[in-house]
Amino acid sequence: MKTEERTRARQLRRDEGLPIKEIARRVGVSASSVSVWVRDIQLTWEQHAELRAKNPAYNRQLSGRRVAVANRRAERIAYQDHGREVVRSGDSLHLAGCMLYWAEGSKGRNQLRFTNSDPEMIRFFVRFLRECLAVRPDEIRISCNLFADHAARQQEIERFWLETAGLTASSLCRSTVNTYSRHSARKRLNMLPYGTCRIVVSRTRVTQHIFGAIQEYAGFRRDAWLE
Repeated sequence: MKTEERTRARQLRRDEGLPIKEIARRVGVSASSVSVWVRDIQLTWEQHAELRAKNPAYNRQLSGRRVAVANRRAERIAYQDHGREVVRSGDSLHLAGCMLYWAEGSKGRNQLRFTNSDPEMIRFFVRFLRECLAVRPDEIRISCNLFADHAARQQEIERFWLETAGLTASSLCRSTVNTYSRHSARKRLNMLPYGTCRIVVSRTRVTQHIFGAIQEYAGFRRDAWLE
């Protein structure tokens, strides 16, 4: 056994965290020998990080990921800019729909979610999506949030919201039925005869268009909606 080379190899691995091939080159032995000699040595987190940084394949992967992230951000900016352009057309339906979403919608960057118990509001919002943002019916999903006293009428309520939104059964996702104590049941009974309906559109262009329009209408900038 090459005792001196083995000792040197272990020292380079333990103290400097060098990669196997670099140790083999410095010591003058095969990489397979070095691999056997140093396999029991545990590297520190910092040494692992440095090895990853020196790995060309890892660097290419990291570079590709950065490019992809930058491209997706550029797309979101373009969608927001389009929303700002539409604002200047003076469309009252567009204005109302965007302001309604600002007040009642979620603020996820890639998925639109709008929940309400008012059938006219749901009907209006779907109209806004279809007429102002060219959202197709097959791109819209709805789900119902019901209380325990709605359970016997679940199918009736689901049909009600589908008809309200002008959608077919293929747009319906699984409903949620909430339970509650006897005390809260007495308070909630018949307060919301059809529960609530959630509209979901999983299209980045839609959410970012609305975000850009909201900022243009209200005169502010919110970079957090891009991130």
